[in-house]
Amino acid sequence: MTTLRPKAVLCSFASLLLVSLIGLVPGRAWADLMINPTRIVFDKNQRSAQIDVINDGTTPATYRLNIVNRRMTETGEFQPITEPGPGDQFAGQMLVFSPRQIVLQPGTQQLVRIALRKPAELAPGEYRSHLSFDKVADPTLTNAIEIQVKPGGNEVGVTIAALIGVSIPIIVRHGETDASVTLTEVSIEKPRAPGQPGVVALHMNRTGNRSVYGDLTATFKTASGAEQVVAQAGGVSVYVPNALRRVRLTLQTPVGAVLSGGTLRVTYRERTADGGKLLAENTVQIP
Repeated sequence: MTTLRPKAVLCSFASLLLVSLIGLVPGRAWADLMINPTRIVFDKNQRSAQIDVINDGTTPATYRLNIVNRRMTETGEFQPITEPGPGDQFAGQMLVFSPRQIVLQPGTQQLVRIALRKPAELAPGEYRSHLSFDKVADPTLTNAIEIQVKPGGNEVGVTIAALIGVSIPIIVRHGETDASVTLTEVSIEKPRAPGQPGVVALHMNRTGNRSVYGDLTATFKTASGAEQVVAQAGGVSVYVPNALRRVRLTLQTPVGAVLSGGTLRVTYRERTADGGKLLAENTVQIP
């Protein structure tokens, strides 16, 4: 319970409502809701898949499942969309899943089954939608903003319980699909403020009719030949129809450390489970 003066209620109410709507604490959602796998790809003759959903929290939770469509921005964020733009191809109409709603007690799990039904004369290419897991309000608890006035007082209490959901991509590949990716504009950016780490910045350029997905690793090699991994990120994708993704990797070196007089090599590989194939690399000199 947070105590506020009456004239501050309107501003705080709006701020708290924004938090509840856009879900600014996704880490907690993932901590309570475990999903495996976090990405489904239907390729070749595969027609079914399943997802294991686990409630890793301490209270019961209900989730409603829906197919939604999202577009990735050049910086990797997802935006909800309802109408396809140039190059967008949705998979939702081909997917059948069950159940539509799950109730999980703490420590329990539920299998979600997905079936693929391709229409006749489907054009070759990659189709994508997302399966969302939206938390449903518990009617026995306060799951909305509630304003309470203390009897005989001049203070207002505001209580909030945010409802947060997550979504995972469901990808359908049909016919001949391929993609290639290059890494360009690789550089090391200095910290924007004292006490902050530097950044490895780069562009990922995708071509072809399918997305790319893998791990990025930045390795710095000194003039003496010593090598050190200085930044990395797993599960980085560039989705169709995007041709460009701008990536910024936080340096893992101690704050204040200076990388100079060597070479920076950035590699992009398939995930180990997918074979670990090298998809792209670039090496630049750092003065």
